[in-house]
Amino acid sequence: MCTLAHAFEAAGLSTVVITPMRAVAERMNVPRALYTRFPLGLSLGKAGDREFQNEVLQAAFGLLKETGGPVIREFPVSISPTGSEPLVCPLPPRLNAELHPAIDETQALKAAHDRAYQKTQRTSIGMQISAEQIPEALARFVRIVEGEQWDDVGFPANSIYGTVHDIRCYYEELACELAEGPVGPWATEEWFYESTEAGQLILKARRAMQDQNAEQSIWFGLAPAGRQ
Repeated sequence: MCTLAHAFEAAGLSTVVITPMRAVAERMNVPRALYTRFPLGLSLGKAGDREFQNEVLQAAFGLLKETGGPVIREFPVSISPTGSEPLVCPLPPRLNAELHPAIDETQALKAAHDRAYQKTQRTSIGMQISAEQIPEALARFVRIVEGEQWDDVGFPANSIYGTVHDIRCYYEELACELAEGPVGPWATEEWFYESTEAGQLILKARRAMQDQNAEQSIWFGLAPAGRQ
């Protein structure tokens, strides 16, 4: 973004960079930068908190009044990636005892995801699969946990990371629909891996792939570093 800022400025467009990496902004001499002490991935600070996000944007747009630069201003509020309240997000009861719990869960949550999409008309699902394909993808992870080789269940090596990305997005998007109040940093990630059947299944499949001596580049990205 810092490089693009210089390119846009050279073309006559005023720019503001919002960044948690002050050293990079200083090294690149960006014309205007708002330094934010937020976790990576939370560019506007608090997911779902429109008032707070608006404050961040107003602080950034305020830098457009600066005619000389480079100018770096620090947003006065910091957010820690730890210590936030756990996400309270109710999960549905079992509907079909004949299905694996993760598959039953994801089907029961489909209505919540549909409501979330109808409100925002946005989704990050689609890197590899659609929302409708998630139960089928989870069924493949069940087969891995039950002992099948990961490359025998229909996952090409270049698709498994994108598949987990889409499953996580499905859950995290619907969690924002079900949760009450603003969602804290990393709260949806913690909720997914620690509280949902789907998250627990993926962690088990990840461990199974390690035991199968799959290449680390294939299984490592199925969960954040440090999660077992």
